[in-house]
Amino acid sequence: MKIYLAPMEGITTYIYRNAYHHHFGGIDKYFTPFIASKKLNRRELNEILPEHNQNLNVVPQILTNRAEEFLLIAGKIAGYGYQTVNLNLGCPSGTVVSRKRGAGFLSVPDALERFLYEIYEKSPVRISIKTRIGIESVAEWTRILEIYQKYPLAELIIHPRLQKEFYQYQPHAEAFEAAVAALPHTPLCYNGDIVSKKSYETLLDRLPQTDRIMIGRGILKNPALPAQLRQCTPECTCPKEPLKTESLKIETLKAFHDEIFEGYAAQMPGETPTLFKMKDLWTYLSESFAAPDKHLKKIRKASNYTEYHIAVNHLFRECELCPAPSSP
Repeated sequence: MKIYLAPMEGITTYIYRNAYHHHFGGIDKYFTPFIASKKLNRRELNEILPEHNQNLNVVPQILTNRAEEFLLIAGKIAGYGYQTVNLNLGCPSGTVVSRKRGAGFLSVPDALERFLYEIYEKSPVRISIKTRIGIESVAEWTRILEIYQKYPLAELIIHPRLQKEFYQYQPHAEAFEAAVAALPHTPLCYNGDIVSKKSYETLLDRLPQTDRIMIGRGILKNPALPAQLRQCTPECTCPKEPLKTESLKIETLKAFHDEIFEGYAAQMPGETPTLFKMKDLWTYLSESFAAPDKHLKKIRKASNYTEYHIAVNHLFRECELCPAPSSP
């Protein structure tokens, strides 16, 4: 089983990816938060610089609905040595969808097909796609799959929900099964609601042909999740890179947090932007702890580094880690 870390805007930055690789490891492929600027702004450039991604298998993700824009961005990314990019057709955000980008592009399949024809004909790199299965109805998936069948997708990552469902309700496993039948020669990756050993086993019971999965929130909430799914140890002799730990340990989590903080503090222009990034991360990381609310409130109220560190240290000292979840 290959395990990918999902791209999450503002969270899975190169600073997070490097810290994760250092303290946990076991990710076969990382995807950058989406790149949408033809000029590659400073934030986007930082995500793809080779020196920021050493020893990591990274795929840059592009968000656009204009072929000429995609090709310009892909060309610049190719200049940094990348051989594959990922097209974002999955983001359900209202602001993105309203501009017919991300999952919103699926609402205009004829335009999508013209777009894909041009980029697959002219792209200097291979193209994989991360997709939802439609906007309003699962019936839309049939037409979308017909389009995907026409192009040499390097990989298709499927989050089998509709855009309107965001991250709610049960994923439509039958949509993934339809893709397996329609695209027998395309590598297919399952994405959605893999948060525990139990949810992983349930997925494989329903979709036993799955050989690669993408996880986002599950890893952000429990960084040891890939190790728990694989049940590898540091002494593992399987051909994949051994994971650093199978059980989440307070010392490892603290060191992981500190490395991320130091990375942002060195990069950001002042305390406020760094604290903003760290508080965003705590939205997920707090799920690793039992009863963190009192301390989390203080973390969110912190207005400078001193207040932040006091609140964080109290949390790590006084809160126990949650046991590894056994159910979805």
